[in-house]
Amino acid sequence: MDLARHLRQFVVVAEELHFGRAAELLGIAQPPLSQSIQRLERELGVQLFDRSRRQISLTTAGQLLLAEAPTLLAAEERIRIVMRKARDGEIGTLRAGVPPETPAVTLQALLRGLAARAPGLDVDLQELTSAEQFRMLAEARLDVGLVHHPVPAGALRIGPVVEIRLGVLLPRASPLARLREVALADLAGHDLVIFPRATAPEWHDQVLDVCRRHGFTPRRVRHAGNPEFLLGLVLARECVAFEPESTARREPRVAWRPLTEPVLDRRTSAVWPDRSAHPAAPTFAQVAAEILAGPDPAVPTVLPAGQPRPWSVVYPPDDFPVTAPPTGPVRPGRRHAVADRGSAGPTDGG
Repeated sequence: MDLARHLRQFVVVAEELHFGRAAELLGIAQPPLSQSIQRLERELGVQLFDRSRRQISLTTAGQLLLAEAPTLLAAEERIRIVMRKARDGEIGTLRAGVPPETPAVTLQALLRGLAARAPGLDVDLQELTSAEQFRMLAEARLDVGLVHHPVPAGALRIGPVVEIRLGVLLPRASPLARLREVALADLAGHDLVIFPRATAPEWHDQVLDVCRRHGFTPRRVRHAGNPEFLLGLVLARECVAFEPESTARREPRVAWRPLTEPVLDRRTSAVWPDRSAHPAAPTFAQVAAEILAGPDPAVPTVLPAGQPRPWSVVYPPDDFPVTAPPTGPVRPGRRHAVADRGSAGPTDGG
């Protein structure tokens, strides 16, 4: 029995005290309406209307039900709204993983974006490596993860993929930092600082394979899971690392230079289980992609007139003009490489 429907019909009849007018307002014929009220009376075990006279009137039970009906109908509507929001991923808890190196400003933007799309959603954000996220997704201990590709074969849905150009991190005092762009072969004789293989085995092996194919076999491979430790190794030893340009902004003594070969692009996306997927997972994937593909939230897209570039107080401005970047579409997050790699002086962002 559809109790809510019968209650709504009862309220109209009780307010009109006329089956004909009530049926007209409800847009149904009078006989089905009379049958609906009779069924409601049988279900509740009471008589709701006194039909002994020419004009019907409410019984004591009918008066009590009319007083309770709005509260019951409002509660029923609220249940439907809550269930619809749960179905659409607007409420509940979303267990989400993000890489440990994710900057604080990116996390803030991600949480704000999710709050704007789904205000009632509780996001349980966890700091996890890609390997940990894949394992927890398989064990149903995580609803969605933000991971670095390649993605292992399996029953996973993949959200929008964002490609971010990686360049080389060098000590600012390194002779290579005077180049506008650096070839992988130029890094011969250096150690390479990279994330531990266990955190993302496929991506780790791909980076080393690309280095070897382009003339750079690291003298020694050192591992750093924390960005601050990575920067410390680059400064303290003859080490280089492949990171986005934004990483260099953490440390003014480090320079970032684009690679001559566009061979190291880090691909990142959200992934979630194909079966029994959390309804908010696609929303998380879309918001994360928009943030990763957009401008770095830590640095203004256009510096105000007269404002010095980052760290120009410590290091004087370059004494050569920077060539304008080429026109045309670029992939999200990609930094243009400037021609004439033999020119001296660091570029913006280094």
